[in-house]
Amino acid sequence: MIRVLNIISDSNIGGAGRVLLNYLRYADAERFETLIAVPRGSLLAEPLRELGGKVYEVDGLAERSYHADDVRMLKALIHGTKPDIVHTHGSLSGRIAARQCGAVVIYTRHSAFPVPAKLRYPPGRWVNKLVNEHYADHIIAVSPAAAENLTDAGISAKKITVMMNGVAPVERCGAETCAAVRKEWGVEDGDFVLGILARIEPYKGHLHIVEAAEMLKAEGRRFKVLIAGKGGYEDELRGEVARRGLENEVRFLGFCSDVAPFLSVLDVQLNASYGTETSSLSILEGMSMGVPAVVSDYGGNPWLVDDGENGLLFPNRSSAGLKAAVARLMDEPETLARMQKRAVEIFNERFTGEIFARNVERVYLKAMEETGHGK
Repeated sequence: MIRVLNIISDSNIGGAGRVLLNYLRYADAERFETLIAVPRGSLLAEPLRELGGKVYEVDGLAERSYHADDVRMLKALIHGTKPDIVHTHGSLSGRIAARQCGAVVIYTRHSAFPVPAKLRYPPGRWVNKLVNEHYADHIIAVSPAAAENLTDAGISAKKITVMMNGVAPVERCGAETCAAVRKEWGVEDGDFVLGILARIEPYKGHLHIVEAAEMLKAEGRRFKVLIAGKGGYEDELRGEVARRGLENEVRFLGFCSDVAPFLSVLDVQLNASYGTETSSLSILEGMSMGVPAVVSDYGGNPWLVDDGENGLLFPNRSSAGLKAAVARLMDEPETLARMQKRAVEIFNERFTGEIFARNVERVYLKAMEETGHGK
């Protein structure tokens, strides 16, 4: 049995936490024992336990990558649990502790962001390369965009495995449930339903969606935009919706803990991100039930959506491009129907939870072999 200690600093259930939950659903429990260190009180703790993970709630760690106290605490945990592999999800403290304890170290990069000049050029580039390569035997990048982010900052491509996320399929809700949520959210017969499931922050591109909605309304089209999520940009975005007279067309749903009803009433899912996007889990969940996506060509989106197959791409930050893509699907029901079918096919071919879990475990075995562990 190979013992793997995951270390994650999230107090809430974010993208990295959802990736870990998806892995646990499909892990080879006969070969790999999954342990997880989370901050004390993290909302991840109970869902991880329910899926069979052995959870350690620890002091410190929360929402930070490095702190000397965290290194000391995690070294004690590693000495006590004796994992073969330590797999960190953003925690530099975890990588340092694992290296000092002699464990195999895996690091997953879940996001991408503009690389600052100090990391693109020496000496910052050299320091970044030295630190990241010394404190990781292997790095998983959840999309080619995340891998490019790493190599742009000096890290060797030989250290990186690109691995697209996978998710559990989401079951479409029945007609009664769909009718109830459509009524609750103000969706009327004849409305073309668009939706975005994301934190409401500027870089997620919600404003471009609102601008595209204004253009669609000016053409006399009937539609609803459902915005699921919370965030620091929400008040400003609500103000933009009101200023443009879109209160009837754009609805704010708040945080959705159960995504199935939301996805079940959509004709098309939207993603207009222009920052940090690598491998959207909500896009994958929509694909699993046959919801095509209209997405920006930023970051990892082009590796999830094959333009013209399971959705459409539009130029990054282009409200007009987004509007044109949506209008096309409104005007071409046969194209929409074909994309609905292809979305499920592509999901089953490339993005299932089983595929993802086996890919992760191959990295574990490769890293153990290359470092001479387990012989």
